[in-house]
Amino acid sequence: MASSKKIGVLLMNLGTPEAPTPEAVRKYLKEFLSDRRVVDLSPILWKPILNGIILNLRPRKVAKVYQQVWMDEGSPLLVLGNRLRDGVQNALDQLEDQYVVASAMTYGTPNVESAANQFRREGVSHIFVLPMYPQFSGTTTAAAYDRLMNSLAKCPDWPTLNLYHDYADHPLYIQALAKSVTRQWEAQGEKRHLVLSYHGIPKRYVTNGDPYARRCEKTSALLATQLGLNEDEWTHVYQSRFGREEWLQPYADKTLASMPASGLKRINVISPAFSIDCIETLEEVTLELGDEFKHNGGEVFDYIPALNDTSEHIALYKDIILENTVAWRDEP
Repeated sequence: MASSKKIGVLLMNLGTPEAPTPEAVRKYLKEFLSDRRVVDLSPILWKPILNGIILNLRPRKVAKVYQQVWMDEGSPLLVLGNRLRDGVQNALDQLEDQYVVASAMTYGTPNVESAANQFRREGVSHIFVLPMYPQFSGTTTAAAYDRLMNSLAKCPDWPTLNLYHDYADHPLYIQALAKSVTRQWEAQGEKRHLVLSYHGIPKRYVTNGDPYARRCEKTSALLATQLGLNEDEWTHVYQSRFGREEWLQPYADKTLASMPASGLKRINVISPAFSIDCIETLEEVTLELGDEFKHNGGEVFDYIPALNDTSEHIALYKDIILENTVAWRDEP
């Protein structure tokens, strides 16, 4: 007989402002950039910079960027993430009415507490936590777990938890990425040089033990193999560096700017570190990197969307969830 136990699935992502306004962006950035996982400088040094400079200068500029990509229903990260959540719930419901899928952000809303309240209403006693970061990093996955544990700090009783690491080399993830690339190539009528652009982090973090770069490199190598690409048919880069410190290299902007001179004038860019399209992919990659490439002689630049709520992405998450909760399903 099937177990009557309710299993919760918590999908966690970074976060987004509640509105494309300077005020909402300032509130979001303050929470995000105050996390020592994200910026590990001494608060004595960092807080004056954050409160005195960054939160006074960046919110208005960033709000304008959000206004460019904002959807009718809200932030792309939230809207597309909710569609994926609903798709995963529907896929699990076709098997058995045992799972409750909720989403939460590390920063902003919906927060972990709102997901916990939903689980409590549904009678959930076991929770599988799936951060929506394909490649583990202390700046993302670990930060999400910090937020989760802080929310449980004052709870007298905890649910049974299973915390997932990452899926950088999961076969269905690699297959889903490959299908998105081949679908793009078929739509545009040609195969182009493929740029795999990952969100960067300070190089120092990796030197100190963060596995992120190694996991990104693993994804790139597996995807290139899945697509049958030679070494000269794809390029691995990192975007989104901030400040003067050295970040992971090669840098996306400098690499794309140099490509046309070497004969690469028609490219596709995919960002495998992002499960859901957001400001970094819809604006920074599609517009900023695209403009940089064309300004330096590039002819054709097309971004390949994140997996978002595609059937392949839903199938991947469904497989991960079922594989990691099989013992719970078999309990009486």
